[in-house]
Amino acid sequence: MLQTSRIALRAPEPSDLDFLFDFENDTTLWPVSLSLTPFSREVLRQYLENATADIYAARQLRLMVCLRETDNIVIGTVDLFDFEPLHQRAGVGIALAAAQRGKGYGLEVLQLLEAYAAQVLQLHQLYCSVGQENTASLKLFRQAGFQEIGVRQEWLRTPGGWQNVVEFQKLLSVS
Repeated sequence: MLQTSRIALRAPEPSDLDFLFDFENDTTLWPVSLSLTPFSREVLRQYLENATADIYAARQLRLMVCLRETDNIVIGTVDLFDFEPLHQRAGVGIALAAAQRGKGYGLEVLQLLEAYAAQVLQLHQLYCSVGQENTASLKLFRQAGFQEIGVRQEWLRTPGGWQNVVEFQKLLSVS
């Protein structure tokens, strides 16, 4: 269920420490992840030790995105966050290494995640927030069938000034 011919999604493992250290400390990703400070290896090591927590306990789930054709090399992450079991919804966030963007992997990741969210987690909907200047992510979520449900005005403070955020939602069908 969590793989295509090109990619696979899997739980984080201790061997992912170096990738996560570089990825989480990539300052070009901080505006979309809302990070302001670097992560230490120790903090990330502790995170990996506890990453097996059930989504119902942790209210979040991170999966590693791997390329199948290159011995499952990790190229990114996808997250479910703000998990609400009563209302059967969760936020979704995706980040791919810069060299892997624009190759269609993001759409495959979202399709796999949606199937998992609907069929296994029994979620009714997913949602996300995308900065209005993040044209690649806007295109990705529209391609994946997410519907624009509104715009938050001047929601993100950036070095260039305030940026609006587009809110997306996708109702899932359980099959």
